[in-house]
Amino acid sequence: MTVPIILDIEASGFGSGSYPIEIGFSGRHGEGWCSLIRPEAEWTHWDLDAARVHGIPREVLIERGNSVQFVAEQLNFFLGGRTVYTDGWGQDYVWLANLFESAQIVQKFTLADLYEIIDDDQLPDWEATKQQIIQELRVARHRASSDARVLQLTWLRTYDEAKKQTV
Repeated sequence: MTVPIILDIEASGFGSGSYPIEIGFSGRHGEGWCSLIRPEAEWTHWDLDAARVHGIPREVLIERGNSVQFVAEQLNFFLGGRTVYTDGWGQDYVWLANLFESAQIVQKFTLADLYEIIDDDQLPDWEATKQQIIQELRVARHRASSDARVLQLTWLRTYDEAKKQTV
């Protein structure tokens, strides 16, 4: 079994016109990486409901966010040649494409839907396990790297439990 690399993206909103504001992943050994993203000049959409969920003020992104070029280069450095999974493939795919297009850099890894590698045996306990892990890790904020780690640990724990039941 290979531990999946999980990526998560926080965005300026939930629909069209939104853009990535934070991206993070949890690697195969549980190592994490995360970066705030400074909005491009044409990225003006800002949804207050989304801001309440992730708790990142736009001003913080402008002051402390990294450029789209830096973030894209770092992602390619760490993830190049690999398949990376996300639980929000439809949205995350668009946001990631937006990031790389704005950076004018070719993405060197594949983004895939996490549900492609979740077995039917894992599904019944998925949500309860996820909530238990959130409590164990004392995750207080909805942020990219911690969300990625929660999903990775949920996959691992439900995978292990499903395999125990089939033996």
